[in-house]
Amino acid sequence: MPTEISFDEKPTLIGERVVLRPVCAADASAAVAVDPEADRLTGTHETFSLEALERWYGSRAEHSDRLDLAIVDRPTGVCVGEVVLSDLDVRNRSCSFRISLFDRRSFGQGLGTEAIRLILEHAFGTVGVHRIELSVFAFNPRARHVYEKLGFVHEGTRRDALHWDGEWIDGHTMAILADEWAARRGHPYPTN
Repeated sequence: MPTEISFDEKPTLIGERVVLRPVCAADASAAVAVDPEADRLTGTHETFSLEALERWYGSRAEHSDRLDLAIVDRPTGVCVGEVVLSDLDVRNRSCSFRISLFDRRSFGQGLGTEAIRLILEHAFGTVGVHRIELSVFAFNPRARHVYEKLGFVHEGTRRDALHWDGEWIDGHTMAILADEWAARRGHPYPTN
């Protein structure tokens, strides 16, 4: 295990259905067209201009405490979302995780599941992270099911964490540890 960890390296990770590659300014056009349902599921109230997103995506390679990768549908070459490891705590070997699929037409196809498996394998197997944490809102049971299937464990509930369309929504904190990942590699049952 490495003694010092960082997200300095910005790899390209290749799966059967998706390619994860470092985000770039050109990905802003896909992100600016995000489906309102994707915004709701991630609790994103803000809207961003194309110019702001181009600056944001164009600057991600400069950061060693985060890894922002575009999710590219392998057959079509279209950017369909992003996966992000952020808030790297070097001493505690932990970070936060989030994923966003930009268009509901990408939901339910296994693209997100494969993207999560790829980035978790990189974080645990290559970088040497020990703990990865995420938050999922109560109105997104499909995502919670995927996270549980991949090995994330519910650790607590942040009551009324999001105010959306006049309602208060709970946020659930989930995490996975390196040894839990090593035992299952994101599959429902240990492989022999």
